Amino acid sequence: MTHLEFIAGLDPARRAALQVRSDRKGLAHLAGHLGLLVSLAALIIAQVPFWPLLMLPYGVALVFLFTLSHECTHATPFASKRLNEVIGHALALPLLLPFTWFRYFHLAHHKFTNDPARDPEIADQPRPQTWRDYLIYLSGWGYWRGNAGLIWDHARGRVSAPYLPPRQHGAMIREARLLLALYALIALSLLFTPLALWLWIVPALVGQPFLRAYLLAEHGHCPPVADMLENTRTTLTNRIVRFLAWNMPYHAEHHALPMVPFHALPRLHAEIETHLKSVSNGYGEFSRDYVAGLKSAESTSAAVR
Repeated sequence: MTHLEFIAGLDPARRAALQVRSDRKGLAHLAGHLGLLVSLAALIIAQVPFWPLLMLPYGVALVFLFTLSHECTHATPFASKRLNEVIGHALALPLLLPFTWFRYFHLAHHKFTNDPARDPEIADQPRPQTWRDYLIYLSGWGYWRGNAGLIWDHARGRVSAPYLPPRQHGAMIREARLLLALYALIALSLLFTPLALWLWIVPALVGQPFLRAYLLAEHGHCPPVADMLENTRTTLTNRIVRFLAWNMPYHAEHHALPMVPFHALPRLHAEIETHLKSVSNGYGEFSRDYVAGLKSAESTSAAVR
């Protein structure tokens, strides 16, 4: 069964129930995520014993706000449209992720999922095939460099990707210029206090490899086919990861019905799990399988040479 066949067979009332959004559930989850960040930040500021070690869990929790930004592009974490917009734009600063651009980038990804020529996630930068590319990918270098370059280009009025509607170019340019101004203020603040260094820059750098490994599992080694139950992977994991990732490990479910909010994805999973074609039992299993593929790719490359 494909995702289209599953949707066609889904009772309309059931589908409508799965797509109900909730400010209460969204705000409760956000409070938990931000509460974790604030608690860890307070310990770092207080410089409790071994406080530098806390920057790893803090950094992971910080960069995983990416999954909330992603949800906001679909306007699903909260019932309030304005709340989705405000949160999405607020996350642009710490994530180096302009929200207006990201919305259209991500919609194009959903439309052309895993299409090597048209999916913007892989069209210009394919997933790593060698150990060297894999380690560079995990470092987050491509993410930071790519997004910084994007903001700089947009701030100069250079908006060119075909999936970006011309009517939104002005908004993207204004957002990029505002972000640059805010980053300049943060850089200036470092002359007076190291808070931005310890509460943003260093944690974001050390946390990013964990987000990269998580994101690679969403579509890595999935075939370039149209069926969302096959071109997208669901990764079975623990509650902590599901919490930090806003239930996005249920990723095939999300791609099959992207308007289902994060809190309803476990219910959707229970209904669709027997039809999933790309599933991993944890991120460790996926990473081991992916690394095995890298070894094969390197061996093949050496044989060709």
